[in-house]
Amino acid sequence: MAVDVGDPGSSAAGALHPRPPHGGEVSHAPKIESRSDLAKLALAALGVVYGDIGTSPLYAMRECFTLPHGVAVTRENVLGIESLFFWSLTLVIVVKYLGFIMRADNRGEGGILALLALLKAKPGRRSMAVYVALGLFGTALLYGDGVITPAISVLGAMEGLGTTASFFTKPVIMAVTIVVLVGLFLAQRAGTARVGAVFGPAILVWFVTIGAMGAYWIAKRPEVLVAVDPRHAARFFAAHHLHGFLVLGFVFLCVTGGEALYADMGHFGRRPIRLAWFAVAFPALLLNYFGQGALLLSKGAVENPFYEMVHGPARWGLIGIATVAAIVASQALISGAFSLTQQAVQLGYWPRVTIKHTSGKAEGQIYVPEVNYALMVGCIALVIGFKDSSRFASAYGIAVTGTMAITSVLFYGVARRWGWSPMKAGALVALFLALDLSFFGANVHKIAEGGWFPLAVGAGMYLLMVTWHRGRELLRDEFLAHTLPLDVFMADLAATQPPRVPGTAVYMTSNPEGAPPVLLHYFKHNKTLHEQVLLLSIATQHVPEVARDELLTEIEDLGHGFFRVRAQYGFMETPNVLEILDLCEERGLQTRRHDTSYFLGRETLLIGDKKGMARWRKVLFAFMSRNARPANAFFHIPPNRVVELGTQIEL
Repeated sequence: MAVDVGDPGSSAAGALHPRPPHGGEVSHAPKIESRSDLAKLALAALGVVYGDIGTSPLYAMRECFTLPHGVAVTRENVLGIESLFFWSLTLVIVVKYLGFIMRADNRGEGGILALLALLKAKPGRRSMAVYVALGLFGTALLYGDGVITPAISVLGAMEGLGTTASFFTKPVIMAVTIVVLVGLFLAQRAGTARVGAVFGPAILVWFVTIGAMGAYWIAKRPEVLVAVDPRHAARFFAAHHLHGFLVLGFVFLCVTGGEALYADMGHFGRRPIRLAWFAVAFPALLLNYFGQGALLLSKGAVENPFYEMVHGPARWGLIGIATVAAIVASQALISGAFSLTQQAVQLGYWPRVTIKHTSGKAEGQIYVPEVNYALMVGCIALVIGFKDSSRFASAYGIAVTGTMAITSVLFYGVARRWGWSPMKAGALVALFLALDLSFFGANVHKIAEGGWFPLAVGAGMYLLMVTWHRGRELLRDEFLAHTLPLDVFMADLAATQPPRVPGTAVYMTSNPEGAPPVLLHYFKHNKTLHEQVLLLSIATQHVPEVARDELLTEIEDLGHGFFRVRAQYGFMETPNVLEILDLCEERGLQTRRHDTSYFLGRETLLIGDKKGMARWRKVLFAFMSRNARPANAFFHIPPNRVVELGTQIEL
């Protein structure tokens, strides 16, 4: 029986492995050695981390005052909504994420999967199954967010054209939006390394622009600033009751993108992200939101309060800046989806995909064609189906509120791991959940209006992830059942003394203690072995990255020309067999590249009546397995040196 070395759920290709890597900890966050380094990283963080939340002024305030789901433009309503905006940004972003959630890092890395890996690294928890299920569903919801964000950001920017000339009807705006989106996704193959340098400056220009616009209108109606008093928010709820609570679902649009603070922590570190927020993003957002409120106090109801803040040629310039900002915001979510997929593959929850590194300096800059084109098709379909950003707003909040609530629950598990008492951890997480679930509840009514979409995407992605993971578990059990203990094989080898041929054979194995089925398969048919045989196992650790000098964990001489080699990678890295062989040579195990063959297994899955998974899920798993990326490409093995041996396996 052959072993499929492309199995991300086996230790041969990234199995969940409970032990930490040897040696000291490796932080994924960049080093900051000077104020100049801090400033550069803060500027870069401004572009990548705050692009999404930075474009929320395009539509957030407008939705709160768009009837029938919004409220009428009165002084009391404007001050109430402004108060809700101020305290939402303060409590969710400043207190929750910057104050607490960002402390829960996995060696500098953040995000739901990093948080889940941090919890998974400590086995024996009875609640682990709940954490895993929540973490996977939160991850699945982020894919829905990744489809919606580019569509709503670009469409929201393009809708400014409708305020300039009658030519820009809704169909024309939709067509322009689709063209911009197609260009954005086609440009992904070049990578973010080239355009990344302009992200920060572009968003800095955006924040300075919207901040200045807001300051101008605040100067006209400074009384809008009294909305910082939370009593205005309380009065708003008292006056509007249930309708006021439902409006909270549109207020939530001002904090969408907040999850990016945590997810992108490994790329920039805590200090640059916090500096960028307090020095630029937070003041600019507050100025613009209060400025829009001042405009509403002055003019009353307007179609688009953001674009109404400027007139004449300045509006064309604002549309241009907004378009650039929307593209940057979209880029951050697209790159995040690539990174998320890579982590899911390594942790064993997604089939192998094509992962192309687009930068020789930044390992985190990758391109995943399969995800890229799936997102492009999804975005275009959404623009055609929803037609305007107001309808998008109904779909937007569900995914983000769900993800934020799941992050809070996972944080409880990490806080308990830190040694916090159930009372202390529970009280803090209860406060977070009070915010998250209030926003989620306020968005529930949007399900029929479009909120079903991210939930459907999340449910679909969750089903695919758990099906893949479960299917690999069943295959691993089959492999183990047909694996011969290594000591038995070596004893038989010593007794029979089979013929040996020149060269080196590398066999990937998911069980370092057993003879790989692909080796037994080869020996059974050819009755010979290579003079040098390497049994290679690769494990995925619960850390983002493993230092190069710690990748190779063991080289054991088993005698008779056999060597057992163990290596490890982080869940944000892609295994590289050639790199492992280089490390072996540095430690004295010599191999000749031109005389080395790599033996891989390829199984054909047969759908049977064995227990363990429903038949329809077996069919789904078999389909995913057939369409997974070839193992030799995933592990960077030279294709002209690969020998594949196949077998049939019944599930």
